[in-house]
Formats: sequence, structure tokens, C-alpha cells
Amino acid sequence: MRAARLGPIVFLLAALCQCRGEPAPSLSPAAPPAPPAGAPAPVPVPSASPDSAPSEAPATAAAPSVSAAPPNAEVAEPALLSADGTPLPQTEERPSVTSPLFLRRMQRLADAILTGDVERARDTFFPLVAYAQVKDVQKPERDYRYRLMAHFERDVREYRKALGRDAGRAEFLGVSVPEERVQWMKPGKEGNRLGYFRVLRSRLRFRMPTGKEQSLELTSMISWRGEWYVVHLHGFD
Repeated sequence: MRAARLGPIVFLLAALCQCRGEPAPSLSPAAPPAPPAGAPAPVPVPSASPDSAPSEAPATAAAPSVSAAPPNAEVAEPALLSADGTPLPQTEERPSVTSPLFLRRMQRLADAILTGDVERARDTFFPLVAYAQVKDVQKPERDYRYRLMAHFERDVREYRKALGRDAGRAEFLGVSVPEERVQWMKPGKEGNRLGYFRVLRSRLRFRMPTGKEQSLELTSMISWRGEWYVVHLHGFD
């Protein structure tokens, strides 16, 4: 209907322009003027539509929580010798019970108890190179190997028996260390030439397959260069 009404008007305008020698007008939308030579091309502005409306900004992600490394994580043991092979000296740094190294040592000790395999827990025991510096005894290497280490091996196997035939299916829950009882042992206190931190009567905690929790005593740990090591697992003999 609208096109029918515009027809005569277009015809009259065309005829009038012919009489004047002018080109007939176009009813199409006018093209934008060309930019001057050398001018940058204009940046098109997108038309607004419901689909192109900006979405809400994403929520800021929460910061990751910081936790101790898994007990079995590959964490390098601290050096005991200098580059030239000289034993490194003792320090007065108090050990942590949440460090990745400590957690790994305790997991390995628990694995040794649950399997009866003492080799898994060798690096949890106080190092010989440290014992030779600390203890004021004759032939410290012999005392270390034939008394301390022998008793440690015995205690690991006895603890395995104490947990019963289902020990292999038990779950290690962790170790409870009474940090309020940590003491700095000055030279001469326990036949020692060097001082160290000592803590007594920690507890290794396990959950048995029945769901019952059972704990075993970790009699004594002492420090060397800021790390806890086992010296007596069960008793002081």
C-alpha cells in the first residue's frame, strides 16, 4: 500500500529533475562520506543487542590453601656433611612438627611398623655422623650399631606384632608430639658433648580395619640441625 502511494511521487520528482537537467534523487540511505586521504579508517561501533550485553565479571578465585607437603613427597634430606666431607655442626634451631621432612619421616616410620620392614625407616633414626659428635662415649659407632639401632629394629618388629594380623590394612593417622614438653638439653645432661632439643612420649596413631584407633609410644626424639630424629622407639634400654 505504501509503495503504491510513493510511485506517482517518484515519477513526478524524476520528471521535474529531467526538466532541470539534474540527476534523479535516490531514496536509498546515503553512504557515509569517504575519509580524507591518509586518515585512519573509523572503528565500527557494534550495535547494542540483548545477546551482546556484557556479562557479569567472574568472581575472584579463592587463594589456594597452604598445607604441608604429603608425607611421601620427594623432599631432599638435609646435608650432614660439608662439600669437603667434614661433618656439619649442630645448631640451636628448634625442629618443626609440620615440616614436609618431619611428616615424611613419620610416614616412613609408620610404614615400617605396618609392614615389619625396618629399611623403610632408616632415615627417621638419628644419624650416625651426628651421634658420633653428640655422645661422649667410647666407640660411639659401636654403641650406635649394636645398641641403639639393634633396639630400634627390634621395636619396629614388636610394634608390628602388637597391631595384630590386620596391621597391613591399618591406616596411619599421624603423630601427636607434646611440644609443651620439648626441652633444650645442655651439654653434660645425658652424657652428651653437644646440646640438642629433646621430646619424650610422643604417640603414633593408627586406625585399625575395625575402625578402632590404636596408638603406640614414640619414646624419644632429639634434634640435629633443626630436624627431629628418633632415638628410642619403645623404652630407653
